[in-house]
Parts: sequence; structure tokens; C-alpha cells
Amino acid sequence: MTRILVIEDQDSMRDAVVMTLEAAGYDVRPFPEPKPALAALARETFQCLVTDLKLPGMDGVQVLEEALRTSPDLPVILMTAHGTIENAVEAMKKGAYDYLTKPFQPDALEVAVARAVRHHALVTENEILRSQREEEAEFVVGDGPRMREVVQQVRRVAQTDSTVLIAGESGTGKEVVARAIHAWSPRKGKPFLAVNCAALSAGLLESELFGHEKGAFTGADRTRKGRFELADGGTILLDEVSEIDLNLQAKLLRVLQERCFERVGSSASQKVDVRVIATTNRDLQKAIREGKFREDLFFRLNVLPLRLPPLRERREDVEPLARHLVARIARRLGRAIPPVPDRTLTVLRAYDWPGNVRELANVLERGMVLMQGDTLEASDMQAWIEPREARPEAPSAGGALPTMTLEELERRAIEEALARFGGSRLKTAQALGISDRTLRDKLRRWKLAREVTE
Repeated sequence: MTRILVIEDQDSMRDAVVMTLEAAGYDVRPFPEPKPALAALARETFQCLVTDLKLPGMDGVQVLEEALRTSPDLPVILMTAHGTIENAVEAMKKGAYDYLTKPFQPDALEVAVARAVRHHALVTENEILRSQREEEAEFVVGDGPRMREVVQQVRRVAQTDSTVLIAGESGTGKEVVARAIHAWSPRKGKPFLAVNCAALSAGLLESELFGHEKGAFTGADRTRKGRFELADGGTILLDEVSEIDLNLQAKLLRVLQERCFERVGSSASQKVDVRVIATTNRDLQKAIREGKFREDLFFRLNVLPLRLPPLRERREDVEPLARHLVARIARRLGRAIPPVPDRTLTVLRAYDWPGNVRELANVLERGMVLMQGDTLEASDMQAWIEPREARPEAPSAGGALPTMTLEELERRAIEEALARFGGSRLKTAQALGISDRTLRDKLRRWKLAREVTE
């Protein structure tokens, strides 16, 4: 159901807006103040925000700016009195989708919200299609024998409706392959939903997968659909399926066997038509022997197994992948595509890439942000791709020459980036592809915090 966020401090007006929108079939979340509403926006997905222009503690323009920082594509409709129309027009220039002048008829609100929701759906669909095209292109980049074999397998698998288990190291592109399977399948016009099984506790994951009824547990203030229900007719990706709790594995097994489930707190079974794709970077056979994974669930998942080779096993694909990724990164950064000389590609091919394609993409982006010339040189990425035996050595107290540790290399890279960006912590974190909080913690540990600015 389409979800609308409403912020209005006047009780009578808020109730009228909620009643109108609920009668039109929307799921409405009303708030009398901006801060808890913006907190809800940070946690949940909404298709439209309707907010008054004059609010306690924060005006509608500030709400607009904060909302668009959290959800850049969210359409925001402002409700304004006659005397503040100029403010509403100014807000339109800052990204508001529409405004309504009080008092307005219920029909006017319905029409404005319907237009905003259609706009959001179109933007979202275009973004999904663009993302799918990029991911499909990235997946088929490389013409080595290993990847040709994988692509052929994926195209055959996509035409079936059977469950797929994709195994491979972190960063090999398991989710990209899962999306390609969906995009090349008869279900391509239906939803594709991914769930990171390792990121949620057992209780939260059960609710995320199967939904819950109102009052099922503390904080369940309304009925919520789960991913299986939302993905009906399409595909659901269970990312890192090995991390699912054993008790929840039994419930998942039933969904695979019978294609039905119950929401948390409900005894009513629901049928679902969903194709399941699971990924793992662990040895599930070993997990079975250790009692951490159900053998019957493994057999249900492992109907069509796919193994993705690590990048070190297909070094012939490093060059086309690097050129593709550099072009993609340049578009995102809004700059010209820098040449990648053969000497740089030679260094890239020599590295083992323990983080696989994801690491390659991250290193290339750091290099492009930090590059000093017009071409992307290996020296721009040296701190992250030096073979261990070739890394610089520093004398110890006893006169030996030990190899630099990973932390020492990391500290050197951070210090160089800080110097390059004049001590700016935010620019350094962005360039290195780490969060500001992570960088702040490292600087505090190394007692470098005084040398940086925000």
C-alpha cells in the first residue's frame, strides 16, 4: 500500500487530511511535530510527504530540505495559508513538488497526492531500470572463459522458475548475478526484493520476511507486510542465507516447500508466488556438519547451484572491468573519463583482489578522487594494491625490517589523504570510501584528531 507521511500541528486539520487520504486508500502516518516525522522518514519508506509550512520548532522549508537529504526523490507537498504563498513558491524552487493553499477542498488534496505518488513511482521505476542496466552491464563485462561459462549458466537458469543458490567470496557480484537472473527471467516486470539476512536479528528478520500483525510484539503498532508478500509474483533474494537463525530456517523451509507462510502474530496462512534466490560466502556443507544449517533447507535451496569465481581466478577480466568501472565512476563524479595506461593495468592484474570486484571498484574510485595527473596511474592507488612482499619496510627497534602491517598501511593512506584535503575529515572519508564515524574513531585511536577539521 502507498504510504503518505503527514506533518500538521493543528489537530483538526491533521485529522481532516488523514481522513481524506485514508478514504482514498493510502496508508497514512500522521505527526504533529517535524522531528519524530523525519525520524520515521529515516527508518521507513514513503511515497509522498504532506507538511504544513508553519510548524513548531522547524518550518516547512527546513522540513523540505531535511526530507530531501534523507530521500532525494520524495515528492513534498506544502500546505500554506494565503499570507505565506510567497514562501511556498520559494520552497518550490528548493525542490517541493507542489503546494496547497488553505482552506482547500478534499478533492484538491487527493489530486495533488495522486500526482505526487505517480511522479514518485515513475522516478523509482526509471532508477530501477537504470540500476538494472548498469548491473547487467557490469555482470557481463569480461570475456574470459570463466565468465563466459558463468554467463551461459545464468541465462539458462533465468528461464526456469527453480530456486537458485549462488556461492562465492564477498565482492564477487552475487547480488548483481541475482538481479541479472531476475531481469532475464519471465518475472522481470514483477518486484525484485533483497533481504540482507546477516544484518538483522532473528526476530527482526522474521518480521522483515513474513510481516507482522498489529500488536504482535512491543512496537508493532500496525500490521506490516513482509518481503515475501511484497515480492508476490516476482523474486526475493536472501543475501547471506547462512546467517539465518536455525528456528527461522524451519519457517523458511516451509515457504520453499508449500509456498505459504503466516505473519508474526497470525495463524492465517497466506499463499505466495515467489522465486527464491539465495547467496552465501560460506561453506554450507561445513555449516551443516557443525549443526549451524539445516540439511533439508540446503537441499531445497541448492536446486540450481551457481559458483562465482574470485577475480584472481579470472585476471583476464581485470582490464575490461577496470575500464568499465572507471567510466561509471567518472559519470557519477561528473568528470571526464581518465585514460588508464597499460602500466596501470599491469599492476591491477598482478594484485590478488581479496575483496574481488567490490574492492576493485573502491580502489579505482579512491584513485580517481586522489589522482594528481590526467591519467589514472598505479601510484594513485599504491597504498591499497601493493603486493605484500613489495610493500615498503620500516626498521624496528632491533634493526630488523618487518613488513608493514595492514593498520600501518591504512594509517599512511589516511594521513596522505588528510594532507591532500587540507585536514578535512569529511572529504577524506568520502575519498577513502569509509564513513565519517569510522574515520573519526581511527583518528581518535591514533591521536590525530587535533590535526583535522570538519
